[in-house]
Amino acid sequence: MKDRRRQVNPDFPNSWRFLLGRARHALSQDEQRIIEDMLEPVERVSHDRVILQDGDLVDRSTFLIEGFMARTIKRDGRRHIVSLHVPGDFVDLHAFALKRLDHTVVAIGPTKVAYVTHRRLEELLARHPHLGRMLWFSTLLDAAIHREWILTMEHLPIEGRLAHLMAELWYRLSLVRLGDEDGFNLPLTQVEIADACGTTPIHLNRVVRSLREAGIMELSRGRVTIFDRAKLERTGKFDPSYLYGEGGLKLGQELSR
Repeated sequence: MKDRRRQVNPDFPNSWRFLLGRARHALSQDEQRIIEDMLEPVERVSHDRVILQDGDLVDRSTFLIEGFMARTIKRDGRRHIVSLHVPGDFVDLHAFALKRLDHTVVAIGPTKVAYVTHRRLEELLARHPHLGRMLWFSTLLDAAIHREWILTMEHLPIEGRLAHLMAELWYRLSLVRLGDEDGFNLPLTQVEIADACGTTPIHLNRVVRSLREAGIMELSRGRVTIFDRAKLERTGKFDPSYLYGEGGLKLGQELSR
């Protein structure tokens, strides 16, 4: 029997996860159709493929259909992962305004992406102001996640950073119907996870072992298994409100026309 949570919406096969679980209810059918139709071309890309190089002039933005993507910055010869993206995310919509980015966008594992030219985005903003506000909302969600990552890196030890990252990814993937009851698939290597947590692979390996022995979670062969969600969230001081999926920040009809 097929898992209905993961069945593609045949009307919007590429874009059905956009704002799912947060604000998709505020999009009309016509607006959903506009989003779907503007996602072209669509292509599959391999692991570690650079989608956008820092400093390059940009004339299009990227929508993630399948897989994971990361924003990375290099400092002193070391790569830092400063953001992770899941299906349904507009990865670099802010490039529409900035034109050149201070970071690189790279595929994590095999991915499927689509592109939207900035010329087409200009037309959309002029003709469909409400839809333009919804695209802005999606970019501001990215900003909320960035703020939380800054707090996490500043105030939590490595155990807390890893727990927070896993709790966040589990929550975000569940919003777009890719999280399971006991965890989720994650194609990141321990080196890449270490880059996202601000530590070394050796230290990260110790932390993973510690969390496993504490009965909290396990990371093995591209799979994150959660044994105790409450302990995971306590360890990472995780409160999902900043993700706008539930809690005091969850929106109802406020984003409607």
